[in-house]
Amino acid sequence: MVTTSAADAAMSSNELVSISNIVVRYPVFQNFDKERLEALAAECYSYLEAHDGLEHILDLTRDALPEKLHDTAYALAVEVASCNLDVPQEKLLFLQMMRDRWELDNLIVAALERSARIRFRKL
Repeated sequence: MVTTSAADAAMSSNELVSISNIVVRYPVFQNFDKERLEALAAECYSYLEAHDGLEHILDLTRDALPEKLHDTAYALAVEVASCNLDVPQEKLLFLQMMRDRWELDNLIVAALERSARIRFRKL
């Protein structure tokens, strides 16, 4: 989620609130130490400064998560990317890298993205 937010070199307040809300409310973070979030975000930013930072983060995340949570991680990344209603090209590129690296099913990806568009739709 942090990498998705930082993909365009700017983390908006909407994105920070979205990440915090997700970490506090979603069952997948039930056993996560919320106090670690700031340190993990800083670590993520340090990886992004490296030449192959995005690839490295994707590899670390893929290896750290059970495969059954790859689509969950993608769904949460889409949630963070969508919270500003306008998803910049850099974030779209990162999401594509995530889909490709983790070999996510195209139908699941389409459903997750459509769901986010519906949730963040305005009149």
